[in-house]
Amino acid sequence: MNKRISIIGCGWLGLPLATELVKNGHIIKGSTTASSKLELLKKSGIIPFVVSIFEDGIAGAIDDSLKDSEILVINIPPGLRKNPDADFIKQMDLLCGHIERSEVKKVLYVSSTSVYEETLEIPVITEAIAPNNQSTSAKQLIGAEQIFKTNPHFETTIIRFGGLIGGDRNPATYLSSKKEVKNPEGPVNLIHQHDCIAIIKTIIKNGLWNTVFNAVAPQHPSREKYYTVLCKKQNLLPPQFDHTTPTKGKIISSEKVERVLNYDFQHKL
Repeated sequence: MNKRISIIGCGWLGLPLATELVKNGHIIKGSTTASSKLELLKKSGIIPFVVSIFEDGIAGAIDDSLKDSEILVINIPPGLRKNPDADFIKQMDLLCGHIERSEVKKVLYVSSTSVYEETLEIPVITEAIAPNNQSTSAKQLIGAEQIFKTNPHFETTIIRFGGLIGGDRNPATYLSSKKEVKNPEGPVNLIHQHDCIAIIKTIIKNGLWNTVFNAVAPQHPSREKYYTVLCKKQNLLPPQFDHTTPTKGKIISSEKVERVLNYDFQHKL
């Protein structure tokens, strides 16, 4: 059954997701912060809008971008690297007010596994474990998750993706030739763009709301092994790792994604 879906944030993940949903026959409204991208969205069959979310208000046609949609995918990172003083929680609270006044009844909020702390014990992290990272960016994400999860006007599913790879994001270039790289034995928690899109489509298709999913490829080689092998395959200079300090890390379990969604990851590590 075709659905009316809005996507806030048609960037690296949101645009190919929107394009796929259009191909599946859904009516897609998509927002971007750049007016220069409007034509690109339109050519992809997306009804385009320019929307920018700030702490003191939302610029652009936010209400029109939500109008008539039953499902909303929120895919906008906090952007704290560029603006470390930004209040992402306040921005999401403003957005939430507009969602409440719209016809949207289902929200899929794209979050990150960075909400979990890395520790010396390297635990296996499932959705049953509460987010516990104390960094500024993680606290912003955790707060944003709570805004949507606790809102009674709509149902929310949170999906926490690991490190995003695929498309123009080549993980080999992240660490190639770098020296004294920390956490050589730390397990990697990465997920390919294709799997991100397929998992979101499966959640929407099956109507799985009011829940949380952690999603990373189920293989967790050590950072040293993964990046060394990957760099050599691409004829890049491998990184040099620091073995003098204790390794911290975490293993994100995707068992719930595989079991509940009956999902088989397309891209192995």
